[in-house]
Amino acid sequence: MPVPTEGPWLDEAAGRLIRPYTVSGGRTRPATALDLLTLVRATGTAPPPHLGPEHAQAVDLCRGPLSVAEVAAHLELPVTVTKVLLSDLMACGAITTRPPDSFDNPTDRFLLEAVLDGLRRQL
Repeated sequence: MPVPTEGPWLDEAAGRLIRPYTVSGGRTRPATALDLLTLVRATGTAPPPHLGPEHAQAVDLCRGPLSVAEVAAHLELPVTVTKVLLSDLMACGAITTRPPDSFDNPTDRFLLEAVLDGLRRQL
């Protein structure tokens, strides 16, 4: 389900009129610990109807594996809010998560070189 482009909760100039904390029901911490690189995938189970449209959008995005950061970017929501939504979806069985493949071996030379290159670019 794409992000709506019209309706009472959107303004052409301002964008989304619903505050992020409203989307997460005022919650600021997910029930499940999620990393930015955690991969998320839909299970095929529909989320319960009481969850908001952002939950359904997140499930739709996760037909293929996406990282938490990618889901947040597609939903145009802060990462913390996205983690709360994804935690809700995990609780109802609509998504599963797993660590990214590159972190299966934390001493992987490729991973360590990528981290080193990133640090060098920051300096």
